[in-house]
Amino acid sequence: MFYSVYTFYRDGFRRMTVGKRLWLIIAIKLFVMFAVLKTFYFPNYLNTQFETDAERASYVIDQITEGHIQKN
Repeated sequence: MFYSVYTFYRDGFRRMTVGKRLWLIIAIKLFVMFAVLKTFYFPNYLNTQFETDAERASYVIDQITEGHIQKN
């Protein structure tokens, strides 16, 4: 059963013409979203605001239990 499913998808991907380009576009978009945008728009807040792991842990516990985020 697993082999027949594998061969079905393998042969389907081999016969694609337009689909290969679409998968390439999807892969490029995912790379841009996760690699490029993450580094510029989502900085590591905990590493920039706190020096030690204990301070980071305390901040996270406070945010989880109190349910609000401090604005600096």
